[in-house]
Amino acid sequence: MPHIYHKMRRFGFSLLRHISLPSSFTVPSVTRTFCCLHHGVLTGSHACSQGTFPARCCQHRRSVSTALRQHIQDLSGPEQRLLDKLYEGLIGGQRASLAESITLVETQHPRKKELAQVLLQRVLAYRREQETRNGGKPVAFRVGLSGPPGAGKSSFIEVVGKMLTGRGHKVSVLAVDPSSCTTGGSLMGDKTRMTELSRDMKAFIRPSPASGTLGGVTRTTNEAIVLCEGAGYDVVLVETVGVGQSEFAVADMVDMFVLLIPPAGGDELQGIKRGIIERADLVVVTKSDGDLVVPARRIQTEYTSALKLLRRQSKSWNPKVVRASSHTSEGIQEAWAKMEVYRDTMLASGELQGRRRAQQKVWMWSLIQENALCHFQNHPSVREALPHLEERVTKGAISPGLAADLLLKAFSSSSPQ
Repeated sequence: MPHIYHKMRRFGFSLLRHISLPSSFTVPSVTRTFCCLHHGVLTGSHACSQGTFPARCCQHRRSVSTALRQHIQDLSGPEQRLLDKLYEGLIGGQRASLAESITLVETQHPRKKELAQVLLQRVLAYRREQETRNGGKPVAFRVGLSGPPGAGKSSFIEVVGKMLTGRGHKVSVLAVDPSSCTTGGSLMGDKTRMTELSRDMKAFIRPSPASGTLGGVTRTTNEAIVLCEGAGYDVVLVETVGVGQSEFAVADMVDMFVLLIPPAGGDELQGIKRGIIERADLVVVTKSDGDLVVPARRIQTEYTSALKLLRRQSKSWNPKVVRASSHTSEGIQEAWAKMEVYRDTMLASGELQGRRRAQQKVWMWSLIQENALCHFQNHPSVREALPHLEERVTKGAISPGLAADLLLKAFSSSSPQ
């Protein structure tokens, strides 16, 4: 597989040469990593022993350093000015700059995707500096909210958001709307349900289309979270599309996963069957007002019982079930109080920081899988063989499994060795 390491090394050069670095910058860890990749060896600590490949390793390290310095200023003047304007506006808390930055991250244009990664690297460095000043603790609290369609996610977020801005918090809401499988369009209706919050200057609401991405979030939601934190929002709420039993990718990018269920959410057996509840740190039974108070209490009891039968995700936290009403605001403060207790408990135990580190790796592999599939579909040999094999599969001449094997063989055999 030497060609894979070669491609990874080229990608590393193309990304690193866009990142503005000080003149005194040395690249020990990066060069060691690429050195190990060059030799087909990747150790857990990214350390390349001097005794293993002494001459070639040092020579390769020097060549990487030279290449980095040669390509540092690869950005054009307008591109550099654009990134500087976005970065300065972003860390200055300008909502327009934040919106433009998220648009840049969401783009599919190859060159703009490179610019987005450069911007993200600068924002990440700024966030690390803030976390260092904060004693190594995260500066923002990420909460993912999910649930079936009609559970009242948008209404709940608006009430919670208004309460938090009233307490001095800056709240950003990343609302993902489902895209039509027929037309590809999206209504973007979540923001229309948050009329009060959308007018609040301490809040930022960004609706985004799911665009066919499974898991209830977009492929760039994780990067949008980073940008929101860089803009000074200390509470980031991620509202997913209505999800079912297994589509809960949002749990892999937030500190706390909150599941909202309506009073008619089924019995405790249905609660156990619904795989999404296994990832919930807090379950909120919504619409607990009027005639629905009694059903909401029953659902609260049944889901509390169901959670006791599931394996604990955390050593420090047992999932809770609460009732709330967005209409009367009853239970809203109690629900947020539970979220604060969760945050403080997980921070004290160090699990929240560990969870974030693990999430970064999960999301990296998720993007690798997505990009690998795109690369496979656009490969010349695959595109040439695909129509004929699709036709044979639809006629029943060959099985889908055999067609998949033939396409994979065409891809691997024509790839450079």
